[in-house]
Amino acid sequence: MQKFFSNRKLVIVIIVLIVSLGLMSVSVAIRNKKSTPPLIQQFGNDVVGAVDRVVAWPVNGLQGASNSVSDLLNTYQENQKLKKQVDQLAQVKVNAQTATAENKQLRKELKLNKSLSDYTAVTANVLTRTPSSWMNQLVISKGATAGIKKNMPVMSQSGLIGRVVEVNQTNSKVELISNTSSSADKFAIQVTNKSGSTVNGIVTGYDKSTNLIEMGSVTSKTKIEKGDKVVTSGLGGVTPKGLYVGTVASVKQDDYGLASEVRITPAADLSDLTVVTVAVK
Repeated sequence: MQKFFSNRKLVIVIIVLIVSLGLMSVSVAIRNKKSTPPLIQQFGNDVVGAVDRVVAWPVNGLQGASNSVSDLLNTYQENQKLKKQVDQLAQVKVNAQTATAENKQLRKELKLNKSLSDYTAVTANVLTRTPSSWMNQLVISKGATAGIKKNMPVMSQSGLIGRVVEVNQTNSKVELISNTSSSADKFAIQVTNKSGSTVNGIVTGYDKSTNLIEMGSVTSKTKIEKGDKVVTSGLGGVTPKGLYVGTVASVKQDDYGLASEVRITPAADLSDLTVVTVAVK
């Protein structure tokens, strides 16, 4: 009995294989003969396609969003790099402009130092200059250790800009020639005209808008003209005589023929001082 059932199972397996092969052969034959698959196969294909579209839609959406976020991050990083490069280029440009200005200033100081044959020239940087006293005083980087003493003249850009009024070991305070405060010692100056005659006076004011020094206390009727040379007179014994200050810009006379108002173009731009020279004697 067991042998019968065992043979029966074998027969069933063989029959199933034969039927399967037959169905496959028929399906292939029908597919080769027809341009469209059977109805059941079409239905199965449609179901599979629909399921693929349903599954693919959120997957494609997530992939697109991921690509967008990645592109956005890449753009942000590129923008940061470009911004950093722009900042670096701007700083390089500023450094180049600063170096150019300093070189120009130093060349002027070198030329000035050669003209101060009777003095030992000590070059110093401007350390501080407060807005409240911009045209009155400044602090330089040299002091007693460099031989600086009180009342020594300070030059810049080929002309006198002030005198030392306070000396520390490593820095000094300079009173500018444009200082018109009541506590300041007025600078004694003189104008030499074309014929060689001189007119003495003192610095009485400074016009910030025009960068012109005003000379007052003029008691001479000697003719002064635009372009006449102005130097220190040495009167009062505070500032040495003969230091170049500038040239006459304009002259206004009063009813008595005196030069009541003389405006002078300073040799140095008093509003822009970065390097100065102290004339040590």
